[in-house]
Amino acid sequence: MKTALRILVLCTHNSARSQMMEGWLRRHLAEAGVAAEVRSAGTVRTRVKPEALRVMAEAGIDLGGHRSKTLFELPDPWNFDLVLTVCDAAAEACPAYPARTRRLHVGLPDPSGRPLAEWRRVRDAAGRVSAALARALAAERWPEEDELRRAAGVE
Repeated sequence: MKTALRILVLCTHNSARSQMMEGWLRRHLAEAGVAAEVRSAGTVRTRVKPEALRVMAEAGIDLGGHRSKTLFELPDPWNFDLVLTVCDAAAEACPAYPARTRRLHVGLPDPSGRPLAEWRRVRDAAGRVSAALARALAAERWPEEDELRRAAGVE
Protein backbone atom coordinates (compact mmCIF):
# COMPACT_ATOMS: atom_id res chain seq x y z
CA MET A 1 0.00 0.00 0.00
CA LYS A 2 1.23 3.51 -0.72
CA THR A 3 2.11 5.81 2.15
CA ALA A 4 -0.27 8.55 0.94
CA LEU A 5 -3.60 7.19 -0.24
CA ARG A 6 -6.17 9.09 -2.30
CA ILE A 7 -9.71 8.23 -1.26
CA LEU A 8 -12.88 9.42 -2.99
CA VAL A 9 -16.33 9.15 -1.41
CA LEU A 10 -19.04 9.24 -4.07
CA CYS A 11 -22.77 9.85 -3.66
CA THR A 12 -25.46 11.21 -5.93
CA HIS A 13 -25.69 14.85 -4.76
CA ASN A 14 -22.62 15.19 -2.51
CA SER A 15 -24.92 16.93 -0.07
CA ALA A 16 -25.10 14.69 3.01
CA ARG A 17 -23.82 11.10 3.22
CA SER A 18 -20.62 11.61 1.23
CA GLN A 19 -19.90 14.86 3.05
CA MET A 20 -20.35 13.18 6.43
CA MET A 21 -18.15 10.26 5.38
CA GLU A 22 -15.45 12.63 4.14
CA GLY A 23 -15.42 14.38 7.52
CA TRP A 24 -15.27 11.11 9.44
CA LEU A 25 -12.54 9.65 7.24
CA ARG A 26 -10.33 12.69 7.65
CA ARG A 27 -10.64 12.37 11.42
CA HIS A 28 -10.29 8.59 11.70
CA LEU A 29 -7.43 8.25 9.21
CA ALA A 30 -5.48 11.03 10.94
CA GLU A 31 -6.07 9.40 14.34
CA ALA A 32 -4.91 6.05 12.92
CA GLY A 33 -1.78 7.62 11.45
CA VAL A 34 -2.78 6.82 7.86
CA ALA A 35 -1.58 9.44 5.39
CA ALA A 36 -4.44 10.11 3.02
CA GLU A 37 -6.09 12.73 0.89
CA VAL A 38 -9.86 12.36 1.25
CA ARG A 39 -12.30 13.95 -1.19
CA SER A 40 -16.00 13.61 -1.82
CA ALA A 41 -18.03 14.28 -4.92
CA GLY A 42 -21.39 13.58 -6.46
CA THR A 43 -22.76 12.59 -9.79
CA VAL A 44 -24.77 15.85 -9.59
CA ARG A 45 -23.72 19.05 -7.75
CA THR A 46 -26.25 20.56 -5.33
CA ARG A 47 -25.45 21.99 -1.87
CA VAL A 48 -24.35 20.65 1.49
CA LYS A 49 -27.51 20.21 3.53
CA PRO A 50 -27.74 22.16 6.79
CA GLU A 51 -28.77 19.01 8.67
CA ALA A 52 -25.45 17.39 7.69
CA LEU A 53 -23.57 20.42 8.96
CA ARG A 54 -25.53 20.36 12.22
CA VAL A 55 -25.22 16.67 13.10
CA MET A 56 -21.53 16.56 12.22
CA ALA A 57 -20.90 19.65 14.36
CA GLU A 58 -22.56 17.73 17.21
CA ALA A 59 -19.86 15.07 16.69
CA GLY A 60 -17.12 17.71 16.71
CA ILE A 61 -16.51 17.72 12.95
CA ASP A 62 -16.84 21.02 11.10
CA LEU A 63 -18.12 20.70 7.53
CA GLY A 64 -18.59 24.46 7.23
CA GLY A 65 -15.93 24.79 4.51
CA HIS A 66 -17.34 21.92 2.44
CA ARG A 67 -19.23 22.44 -0.80
CA SER A 68 -21.06 20.08 -3.10
CA LYS A 69 -19.07 19.20 -6.21
CA THR A 70 -18.94 16.74 -9.07
CA LEU A 71 -16.12 14.37 -9.84
CA PHE A 72 -15.02 16.63 -12.70
CA GLU A 73 -14.33 19.50 -10.27
CA LEU A 74 -11.71 17.50 -8.35
CA PRO A 75 -8.00 17.71 -9.04
CA ASP A 76 -6.80 14.59 -10.87
CA PRO A 77 -10.23 12.90 -10.71
CA TRP A 78 -9.10 9.63 -12.31
CA ASN A 79 -6.31 8.88 -9.86
CA PHE A 80 -7.81 7.54 -6.61
CA ASP A 81 -6.64 4.46 -4.74
CA LEU A 82 -10.14 3.84 -3.41
CA VAL A 83 -13.60 4.93 -4.52
CA LEU A 84 -16.20 4.38 -1.79
CA THR A 85 -19.81 4.78 -2.86
CA VAL A 86 -22.33 5.43 -0.10
CA CYS A 87 -25.61 5.49 -2.02
CA ASP A 88 -27.03 2.98 -4.46
CA ALA A 89 -27.52 5.48 -7.29
CA ALA A 90 -23.82 6.44 -7.20
CA ALA A 91 -22.87 2.76 -7.03
CA GLU A 92 -24.84 2.18 -10.22
CA ALA A 93 -23.14 5.15 -11.91
CA CYS A 94 -19.71 4.18 -10.61
CA PRO A 95 -19.03 1.44 -13.19
CA ALA A 96 -18.72 4.34 -15.65
CA TYR A 97 -15.69 5.51 -13.62
CA PRO A 98 -12.97 4.71 -16.19
CA ALA A 99 -9.94 4.66 -13.91
CA ARG A 100 -8.57 1.42 -12.53
CA THR A 101 -9.09 1.61 -8.80
CA ARG A 102 -10.35 -0.33 -5.82
CA ARG A 103 -14.09 0.18 -5.35
CA LEU A 104 -16.17 -0.48 -2.26
CA HIS A 105 -19.86 0.16 -1.71
CA VAL A 106 -21.66 0.68 1.59
CA GLY A 107 -25.21 1.91 1.00
CA LEU A 108 -26.30 4.32 3.72
CA PRO A 109 -29.94 5.41 3.96
CA ASP A 110 -30.78 8.87 2.65
CA PRO A 111 -31.79 11.00 5.67
CA SER A 112 -33.13 13.85 3.51
CA GLY A 113 -36.56 15.04 4.59
CA ARG A 114 -36.34 12.96 7.77
CA PRO A 115 -36.13 14.05 11.43
CA LEU A 116 -32.74 14.88 12.93
CA ALA A 117 -32.75 11.53 14.74
CA GLU A 118 -32.43 9.82 11.34
CA TRP A 119 -29.60 12.17 10.36
CA ARG A 120 -27.79 11.21 13.57
CA ARG A 121 -28.34 7.52 12.87
CA VAL A 122 -26.81 7.87 9.38
CA ARG A 123 -23.99 10.04 10.78
CA ASP A 124 -23.15 7.38 13.35
CA ALA A 125 -23.29 4.59 10.73
CA ALA A 126 -20.90 6.58 8.52
CA GLY A 127 -18.63 7.03 11.54
CA ARG A 128 -18.54 3.29 12.19
CA VAL A 129 -17.71 2.56 8.54
CA SER A 130 -14.99 5.20 8.57
CA ALA A 131 -13.46 3.81 11.77
CA ALA A 132 -13.47 0.26 10.35
CA LEU A 133 -11.84 1.46 7.13
CA ALA A 134 -9.20 3.41 9.07
CA ARG A 135 -8.41 0.38 11.26
CA ALA A 136 -7.97 -1.84 8.20
CA LEU A 137 -5.76 0.66 6.39
CA ALA A 138 -3.67 1.23 9.54
CA ALA A 139 -3.12 -2.56 9.57
CA GLU A 140 -1.99 -2.23 5.93
CA ARG A 141 -4.86 -4.19 4.44
CA TRP A 142 -7.88 -3.38 2.34
CA PRO A 143 -11.15 -4.14 4.12
CA GLU A 144 -13.80 -6.35 2.60
CA GLU A 145 -17.07 -4.71 1.61
CA ASP A 146 -18.99 -7.02 3.97
CA GLU A 147 -16.78 -5.91 6.86
CA LEU A 148 -17.69 -2.26 6.23
CA ARG A 149 -21.37 -3.08 5.77
CA ARG A 150 -21.44 -4.91 9.08
CA ALA A 151 -19.76 -1.91 10.71
CA ALA A 152 -22.49 0.37 9.32
CA GLY A 153 -25.17 -1.69 11.07
CA VAL A 154 -27.94 -0.23 8.91
CA GLU A 155 -28.52 -2.93 6.26
